Amino acid sequence: MIRRFFRLLGFLLVIGLVCFFFLAGKISDRMYNDVDKIDDFTISSRAEALHKTILVADLHADNLLWDRNPTKKIRYGHVDIPRLIEGNYAIQVFDAVIKTPKDLNYTSNNDRTDNIRLLAMANRWPFQTWFSLYERAIHQSHKLHKAANESSALEIIKSKSDLRYFMSRRKSNSYIVGGLLSVEGLHALEGDIENLTNLYDAGYRIMGLVHFFDNEIGGSSSGEEQGGLTDFGRRVVRWMEQKEIIIDLAHSSPALFDEVIQGATRPVIVSHTGVKGVFDSPRNLSDTQIRKIAENGGLIGIGFWAGAVGDLHPLSISKSIRYVVDLVGIDHVALGTDFDGAVVTGFDAANVIMLTEALIQEGFTDKEIRLIMGGNQVRFLMDNLPDD
Repeated sequence: MIRRFFRLLGFLLVIGLVCFFFLAGKISDRMYNDVDKIDDFTISSRAEALHKTILVADLHADNLLWDRNPTKKIRYGHVDIPRLIEGNYAIQVFDAVIKTPKDLNYTSNNDRTDNIRLLAMANRWPFQTWFSLYERAIHQSHKLHKAANESSALEIIKSKSDLRYFMSRRKSNSYIVGGLLSVEGLHALEGDIENLTNLYDAGYRIMGLVHFFDNEIGGSSSGEEQGGLTDFGRRVVRWMEQKEIIIDLAHSSPALFDEVIQGATRPVIVSHTGVKGVFDSPRNLSDTQIRKIAENGGLIGIGFWAGAVGDLHPLSISKSIRYVVDLVGIDHVALGTDFDGAVVTGFDAANVIMLTEALIQEGFTDKEIRLIMGGNQVRFLMDNLPDD
């Protein structure tokens, strides 16, 4: 009887481990990256014709976090290379999520819990990633590079020359996507400034300073203290500017935002956000912050999730874009979907034509729509990526 009990216990343990390591990550992915389809939104013939002629570029998606091959199309989530091609994407920024807190919220989080550790284990990431934030960034870089090696449809862009070469190829081949690497929060440095060089060598050209909690760099809009830059953070920002790494102020506290933007010698971005003038959220930008980004020559990526724009309808996204354009002009607005960022959206990358239609209904011209959907992003990257 005791032997049977332990055999049953061992069997159940094996089943439990198999379920955890091969199913838990996929179940989480399906739960948190849902599409609540918008069925009552007609795409006009004008939108269909226009969308074929534009280049789509997105400043923020979290595809690398999940247990997927980016080159394979799946039936859930928001982003993979085949769906990007269907949506006529030219450029996708692939972001590396390093750590998120338990009971995540937009008002006050600490750094004492770590949701990504369990996900890293469930997704069978290398053992060192279970305990190292830096190794998680390195692993996600390896994942994108592996995908590019396996698929001729994905090219990784690290420099202006890479981008120029890619754009020249894209003119005659719309079945390729240029991918850039970004990291969401420099707690990935683990307090060691030398790791900046390592992340750069791993291909990261856009770096967010903070995520949902205060870190060694400074304050988050969702942190407990929400302060400005630390002394370490000031050293890091100076190094980033010298290396021509694009600084991402998404998730920054007002104090951190002001300190960085005041001292910035190069344009910055806010990769995925909304605007308080349309939807008042602690994550969203005030009019003053929008103006400061524009004065800096920077770019604001408008998100596609309800926490950024109020609800999931494409017209809510276009309304936030219109607000930025009316406030500071057409040159400073972009797409920052946050696809696959544990958010629900109204459509996936393959159906981004829905935003083209919404922008038409918002009254934008074809020229303006081309800039919003990708022209501004390509120009910004061409101006601000490293030369080599």
